[in-house]
Amino acid sequence: MPASIKAILKPHIRDVGSIAVRRVLPAMAVRLIGPFIFFDHMGPATLKPGTGLDVRPHPHIGLATVTYLFEGSIMHRDSIGSVQKIVPGDVNWMTAGRGIVHSERTPDEDRGQGLTMHGIQTWVALPLEHEDDAPSFEHHAAATLPQIERNGVTLRVIAGTAFGETAPVTTFSGTLYVAAHFAPGSAFALEPEHDERGVYLVDGDLTIDGEPLATEQMALLTPGETATLASQAGATVMLLGGAKLAGERFIEWNFVASSREKIAHAKEAWTRQEMGKIPGETEWIPLPERAAR
Repeated sequence: MPASIKAILKPHIRDVGSIAVRRVLPAMAVRLIGPFIFFDHMGPATLKPGTGLDVRPHPHIGLATVTYLFEGSIMHRDSIGSVQKIVPGDVNWMTAGRGIVHSERTPDEDRGQGLTMHGIQTWVALPLEHEDDAPSFEHHAAATLPQIERNGVTLRVIAGTAFGETAPVTTFSGTLYVAAHFAPGSAFALEPEHDERGVYLVDGDLTIDGEPLATEQMALLTPGETATLASQAGATVMLLGGAKLAGERFIEWNFVASSREKIAHAKEAWTRQEMGKIPGETEWIPLPERAAR
């Protein structure tokens, strides 16, 4: 393995309703890459006509959720009143802070056609000084995100800074989050602009300094090393990472925090249904038994 690769992370397969997801973070080898503490590759999966994704209202603390789609659509609703449809290339960035409740569903107008769902959902842990911020929500359309062309690779900056560009999304620590689309025969050098970096192969073929990366696996890059990413037939790749967060982070169910006490408080508040309500929704996901301990 080349010096530029520190570890290879393999996913665990989970089912979310009718959609399979590959969960790469947190992993045994590393819990966070920069501020990223959770990474799910959802689909691709084609839903039956008349059905849809229905993730009922559930809570978060201490993190920001980031949804980025390649195919399909999701309607986001939350307890601060946000209602926003997301389509491929857009960014939904929801900062939970001290607590928020949201749901994710297939929009009514898209349920009849057998929608294909494919995308990446991540959680970004908040720095200690922002853990208890008021919850907020941002949506940024694909056209507002910086896009760079480099040696046949199209790089869309989803959040943070990369390649001299900065995305409009509000971030709370040094962040790298880029969707890279490789044309056949393309390559570029990923410099160590950020302390911690991960490279995830969504589809296609990719080598890192000549070492093939398997589809649906993530390479954790070595700090300080430049890595050459190349594709023969074309590829879709996610680049993520940023500055190392100070302090420890605990993760339990949908909660991320710097202390177990904060998580215990959130579990009690959710059980009592005191974390907020989504206007027009009455369903909610109870605290799982394993999270109640």
